[in-house]
Amino acid sequence: MAVSESANRVRELILKAIEDHVLTQDEFDEIIMAATEDGFIDAQEQVLLTELQNMIQDGSVKLDSGK
Repeated sequence: MAVSESANRVRELILKAIEDHVLTQDEFDEIIMAATEDGFIDAQEQVLLTELQNMIQDGSVKLDSGK
């Protein structure tokens, strides 16, 4: 199965955002916007977003709301 262009973009944004193990609200918003820009979240994007959520939940990435 070919990887969609938007899934590649989401992957790159996630990798860039988690380099320092901190995900800012702006980075999170950019990732979600990229995933939904074509009007739906495909299976590949869903896998990437689920993995990001797992990293936030297990503490390997901290979600920084900027407060």
